[in-house]
Amino acid sequence: MNIKKIGLTALAGSLVATSAIAGELSLSGGAKLSYVNKGGTLETTNVVASGYAMDQEISASGSAELDNGFTVSLSHGLSGSGAEGSDTSSITLDMGDMGTLYYNDTDGHGGLAGLEDKMPKAYEEANDGLGTSATAATMAKMASGAGFGYSTSVGGASISVGYSDNLGATTNRSDGSQDTTATSVDSSSSIAITYPVEDLGLTVFGGVGTEGQADGKDLDHTTFGATYAFGPATVGYQINDEDDTATGGTDYETEIYAISFMVNDNFSVSYGEHNTEKSGTSVDQEANSIQASYSMGGMTFNLKDSEMTGVAHSIANDHETTEVMLVFAF
Repeated sequence: MNIKKIGLTALAGSLVATSAIAGELSLSGGAKLSYVNKGGTLETTNVVASGYAMDQEISASGSAELDNGFTVSLSHGLSGSGAEGSDTSSITLDMGDMGTLYYNDTDGHGGLAGLEDKMPKAYEEANDGLGTSATAATMAKMASGAGFGYSTSVGGASISVGYSDNLGATTNRSDGSQDTTATSVDSSSSIAITYPVEDLGLTVFGGVGTEGQADGKDLDHTTFGATYAFGPATVGYQINDEDDTATGGTDYETEIYAISFMVNDNFSVSYGEHNTEKSGTSVDQEANSIQASYSMGGMTFNLKDSEMTGVAHSIANDHETTEVMLVFAF
């Protein structure tokens, strides 16, 4: 829903120092009502808190065209609470055939981070909402965060590059001063390639990346996978591999596979699994999720029933979640 438009000065001021571009920001939001019920040995919050919730999401966006034909876009996202409860801002420079360059101050998903889970799904990833803050639902994947991204298309293939200094943006953006003196533990970088073979209904993807750590050692990441669509069904398989270069470091390997089926134009169902192996332990972390999504006019009804065993690779830990989400578009 488009609420109103407000004037904006210095739309791309962070892109070129002391520059100012006049433009407009369009303010929008969404109406989401959800019910979540959780269980398992890890869950305690559902006995003291209501399962009903509303997403408090507001986004503001705008764009302006430069004299050279490039387009600068600005986006601010405001979220109310929970794991997604954070502010995020990004600025994007669309250079036409030269590609797109952007900076995101919170969660860019450039490069390999954008391939975290490319499996077909009716609603969410199979491990979404599972695990707790005390025992994180770990899986082998490239972490996302503040940083730069670049994307382009070459010969039908989509290429995405990501870079982060692992520090993030300063909060004092208007005067340019730093909050504190900080030192990056190490930078992170990755590249991802996605190539669709449209005549066959096949899409293949993969990439490599290096993620800096506090100990000065790197995590080396590799991801590859494919999806195949035939009629109303789509199947997919993916492997994410994470190797710690430190002596005696912990390695992870995650297998992801899923199938989705379009019953009709409005109704889809899916089933997916995440299975993660951790070096030095015999207990795998395994998640599975059955999901459905139904759209009717401006309303979308999403449902998922998910379970994870061996959370954080402990045989004593399991977690379950059932979620119903109503989304209204207007």
